Amino acid sequence: MTEIDKSGPAEHQPNRFELEQTDDYSQYLLYSQAEILAVLRSLIQKGALITVHFDQGKSFFLTSMISLKPDNTEFVIDVGSNEEMNAKALKAGKLIFTTVVDKVKIQFSLDRLGTTESQGRPAFVGSVPDKLLRLQRREFFRLSTPIANPVRLCTTVRHPEHGSLAVDLPLVDISGGGVGLIVTPDQAKLLKKGDMLDNCKIVLPGEGLLVATLCVRNMFDVTTRSGSRYVRVGCEFVDLPAARGTVLQRYITRVERERKARLSGLT
Repeated sequence: MTEIDKSGPAEHQPNRFELEQTDDYSQYLLYSQAEILAVLRSLIQKGALITVHFDQGKSFFLTSMISLKPDNTEFVIDVGSNEEMNAKALKAGKLIFTTVVDKVKIQFSLDRLGTTESQGRPAFVGSVPDKLLRLQRREFFRLSTPIANPVRLCTTVRHPEHGSLAVDLPLVDISGGGVGLIVTPDQAKLLKKGDMLDNCKIVLPGEGLLVATLCVRNMFDVTTRSGSRYVRVGCEFVDLPAARGTVLQRYITRVERERKARLSGLT
């Protein structure tokens, strides 16, 4: 069984699901049953941690996909660790499943869950969805930044209620097109899709200071295996000058080359 975050609904913002923003993300929706089944099988093979949201995003539990039924019309998932939350999930009128596999975001929804058993243990069963969001952008190579000593972004956020606030945020990845940030739910309240972040300062180790303007393009909740909640913020560079883009690409190329060299045992 998987663990559950017991934080109350008042402690975080309502979740933002790209699956429900069809105007912006329709190109990432899959409708082919063969493609949808292939994605579900990958969740099973990789043991992906899945967050199931319901009650308008106020409640959730963590699970993983166990199997597909032989006729490929239903799938089986593990129950959560909290019986009360499991009971609420069974009564829910809409459930949204979210996960990330190999940096690709997966989302789909169901109208209901049922009960079943898997290897003699209680489990949930659901119908294979007729559409699934597979959000993967390949325009730029995306370099994951170090976890222990992350690259950081410093900027000023302007908020109608809180005024101008200086923030210092860790990057989870960077590419020629933008950056991925990880923020707390409270920090996420200062941002919204479409916000412009001016005069962002990013120190690229070995290359120097990169100053750029960023636009917030997407935000989504991330739940760790320990149950901690964060918000990942995807930002796009706006009119990045060619010279600065060259510095950025040089940094990405060098770090990736050094990583490959370490893996091959050359350094």
